Amino acid sequence: MDNLQRRNLTFLTIGLIFMLNGIEYAVILPTIWSYLQILEAPTYFLGLGLSAFSLSGLLTGPLFGLWSDRSQTTKSIILFSNLFEIAGNFMYFIGYSKWLLLSSRLVAGVGAGAGSSIFGFLTRSTKPEERAGIFAAIMACRQAGLLVGPAFNLFLRLCDFKLGPFVVNKYTSPGIFMCLLWVLLQFVVLALYWDVAPISSEEDTVMVEMKQEDDEEEVPLIGSDEEPLHTYRAVNADQSETSTSSGMQPVDSASMVLKPFKSFSASTELLREEVLVLLTAQFITLFNQTALETMVTPLTQRLFSFGELSNSLMYSLCGVEVILGFFFVRWLSRKVADRVVLAVGLFICCIACIWCLIFLCNPRGGYGWKLSGFIIGVFLQLLGLPFVAVSQVSLFSKVTAEKTQGFSQGVRRSVGGLATILGPLWAGGLTNNLYIMLGGMLALLIMITVMTGLSYGRLTEPRAVQSAQSSDSGG
Repeated sequence: MDNLQRRNLTFLTIGLIFMLNGIEYAVILPTIWSYLQILEAPTYFLGLGLSAFSLSGLLTGPLFGLWSDRSQTTKSIILFSNLFEIAGNFMYFIGYSKWLLLSSRLVAGVGAGAGSSIFGFLTRSTKPEERAGIFAAIMACRQAGLLVGPAFNLFLRLCDFKLGPFVVNKYTSPGIFMCLLWVLLQFVVLALYWDVAPISSEEDTVMVEMKQEDDEEEVPLIGSDEEPLHTYRAVNADQSETSTSSGMQPVDSASMVLKPFKSFSASTELLREEVLVLLTAQFITLFNQTALETMVTPLTQRLFSFGELSNSLMYSLCGVEVILGFFFVRWLSRKVADRVVLAVGLFICCIACIWCLIFLCNPRGGYGWKLSGFIIGVFLQLLGLPFVAVSQVSLFSKVTAEKTQGFSQGVRRSVGGLATILGPLWAGGLTNNLYIMLGGMLALLIMITVMTGLSYGRLTEPRAVQSAQSSDSGG
């Protein structure tokens, strides 16, 4: 099996991982409140249960990312993190008490922290021009899981039997079902996932081999211009050592180059202007998305008397739109720059929020007019989501150092996790005061749009900026 086949099978496995994350969310969310009520949990436990998963992922994401940066491997990290998903979902299945149920979501959330390692791996294993398309496909896999998940509930709700001392019913069956799926995924990862060599490492290895063939009889000069370039750009420390001579002095020189690079990436890099803009975009996007998800169900019940079937149909249609949106962005990213996609997405989100402020806060007219205004508002909100989500992830991978991608992606996902915790809290307390809720969301959107405009020149790959500046100076 050649490297291309291994790479494609690895990407397919990553897609399955993200699809299972979507399925888990869609399978557990509809029944967790009824499950907690049976366990005599107070109302606030619903918020705790939903936030616990995001909280543990928020805390463990940077740690898994740092692990992958140090080891330059992700397969072992994925296998290890999936054990937490298996254990957490089995605890959810047991569900003797409300505290065990809460703990189960905390444990399962640890497994989600490996997403930072996966995004770091994707960054190292893809070329900049193809990265946005691959990220879009991976995100679409999670949305596909959200779309397929409700279909599994159709047969899970019919479960009513005993498995040894455990009761399997419509509340506990999602836990054992997801536990089995994550166990099956372990075998898929073992068989079809490879830590393929990073793109830059392959290129550097070829260049080094050619140089060694040309200069086989010569002693390499430590102070030459080419040597630090190879050492700096290499991803694996082992390859850095093989690219130098067997003497101890060049290896020590390489270590001296790499250590300041690592230190710089871990501390100063995340505070650069363009990185802060993209982290802010990540936070605001997920904050607004989760706030709207929290607001939609009470709103449809109040305005249109939607029940479970109507809401399920609505979420299915929304999932289809988002998946189509991701694939459209996948195509669009090959034609235009990521920052253009980001700007278009933010503009659409602003228009959508303004529409909701006008037509949903104080709806007027008959049932058909109100429903039309609601459908257009939801359509616009979901239309802008793939543009912003894909472009900011792709840009973030390009403006941060490749060597510390795992840690950087962990920080990015932690910022997103914080947003998914705060978003529902913001919307939950303001479902009856939509002017304040949507007004605050619009203010955040305007702020990030202005920040993007002011930093537009920096939102590109550093090498592209340098080449543009050199061409200008040459002209």
